[in-house]
Amino acid sequence: MKCNANNCNTTAQKGGDFVPRLAMINDIAGFGRCSTTVSLPVISVMKVQVCPVPTSVLSNHLGFPLCHFDDYTSHMRDYIKVWSELGLTFDGLYCGFLGNEEQIDIVREFVEMFRPPLFLLDPVMGDHGRAYSSITETHVQKMKELLPLADIITPNITEACLLTDTPWKDGEWTMQELSGLCEKLASLCLKDSVSASIVITGIRQGDSLVNFLWNDGVYTTVSTPIAGASRPGTGDIFASILAADAVRGETLLTSVQKAANFVGLCIAGSEKAGTPVQEGVVFEKYLAALL
Repeated sequence: MKCNANNCNTTAQKGGDFVPRLAMINDIAGFGRCSTTVSLPVISVMKVQVCPVPTSVLSNHLGFPLCHFDDYTSHMRDYIKVWSELGLTFDGLYCGFLGNEEQIDIVREFVEMFRPPLFLLDPVMGDHGRAYSSITETHVQKMKELLPLADIITPNITEACLLTDTPWKDGEWTMQELSGLCEKLASLCLKDSVSASIVITGIRQGDSLVNFLWNDGVYTTVSTPIAGASRPGTGDIFASILAADAVRGETLLTSVQKAANFVGLCIAGSEKAGTPVQEGVVFEKYLAALL
C-alpha cells in the first residue's frame, strides 16, 4: 500500500462518525437528471461518501434529439490505478450503465483489485421489452460474467429476461413466473454456493408498481401506486438508495420500501409541477425525505 499522511488515510473515519465510502462506476449526463447527476446527491444525503468512476460524459441523456458524447473507456484503468497506488479502500461498489464490453472487464478488474465488501450491480441494458441500441449480444453475455461477483443485482423485468434468455411478456407477470425468473438469475449469480440477492424493479401490475425481492428461494414483494409516467433517472435513484443503505447495514426489504416510496414521491411531485418527462424527476425538492 502506497499511502502516507499527505495522500490518504483509510482509517481516520472509523469510529462513531464513520462515513462509509462507496465507489460508483457510472456515466455522467449533464442534463436530464439521471446516472451520476442524481446518484451523487441521493447517496450523499444518506451520509455515504460517493467516489465516481466515469464511464462516459454526456451533455444530456440520450432521450434528447441531440447529445455530445465522450467515451471515457480509454481513461478508466489509469484513473482506477491511481486509487490503488494511493491505497484507497471502499466499503462498497455500485455499478450502473456500462457503454461497452470493455467496461465490463474493467468493472471485474476493479472488484479484483479493491475487493469491496459489498457490490451492487444494476445491469442497465434495456427497458419496455427491448435492449438499448448500444447493447449487443456479446454485451449481454459478458454482463452475465459479472453476476457471480455481485451481492445485490437490480435488473428491471426487461434486463432479467435478457440475462436469462427468457421471452419478453407484454402483460402482467404472475408471482410464479417472477419466482422462476429469479431462480434462473440466481443460478447465474452463484459463487461458492451463494447467490446474490435479487430485486426485479418497476414491474407494472394493474395500478401498482411492484418490486420483486428474491433471496435464497424466498420472495417478497413491495408495491406502490403508479404516480405518473415513467421517467429517466428513476432506476438510478432506486439503485442508489439500495447501495447507500447496503453499506450502512440496512436490511434490503426496508431499503426497497424506502426507495419505492421516494421514487413515487418524486414522480408525483414532477407530475404536479408539470416537469417534462425528458427532464426526469424533481428529486431535489424531496431529498430531506431520505434523512
